[in-house]
Amino acid sequence: MDRSLVSLGILAGGRASRLGGRDKAWLQRAGVPQVIRLARRFEAECGAVLVSANANLPRYAEQGLPVVSDHVAGIGPIGGLHALAEACTTPWLLTLPVDVIGTNECLLRTLAMAGDTGAVAEDDDGLQPLVALYRIGSLRVAIDAALVAGEHAIQAMQARLDLPRVCFSGLRFGNLNTPEDLLAAGIDNA
Repeated sequence: MDRSLVSLGILAGGRASRLGGRDKAWLQRAGVPQVIRLARRFEAECGAVLVSANANLPRYAEQGLPVVSDHVAGIGPIGGLHALAEACTTPWLLTLPVDVIGTNECLLRTLAMAGDTGAVAEDDDGLQPLVALYRIGSLRVAIDAALVAGEHAIQAMQARLDLPRVCFSGLRFGNLNTPEDLLAAGIDNA
C-alpha cells in the first residue's frame, strides 16, 4: 500500500488507571518515549501520523506530532478513534494503542490484504481491537452510528463494519498496563 494513502493513528488518550495515571505515551524504552517509538516504527509505511491524546498536549507539539483530543469526553477508546477519524486526511487509518509493546514487520501489509474495508488484528492473546486498519469513509459512518446508538465498545463498532480478523499466530503485541508489564518491557523510568 502506498504510504501516502495511510495515516498512523496512535491512541494515547487513556487514563492509565492501573499505572497510577502515568502517561503511557511518554514512558521510555531504551531512552525513547513510546509515542515516538511507534511514530518512527511506521514512518516508512504511513504518510502521516496523528496522536489522540487528552493530556500533555504541548509535549506532542514539541516533538512535531499532530495531536487531536476527544470531541466527546469519557467514552473510552472510541472517543479517541472518533477524533482520529475526523482529523484523518488519507483514505486509510492504521490505529495502534500507545502502549503496544511490539509489532511485526508485516502488520500493515497483512491487514491491508485482508479486505476492502480494513481489518482488525488478533494475536496469541486474542482479539486486539485497537490494532486495526480502516477505510476512513466507512469508519466515520460506523463511528457516527455507534455514537448515536450510545454504543461505546470498539468491538461493536467494528462489527458494524464487518471487519475481518487477521490472526498473527506466534505473536503477542502486548501492552503496558501494570508495573510488571513495564518491568518486562524494560521501561527506563519504571
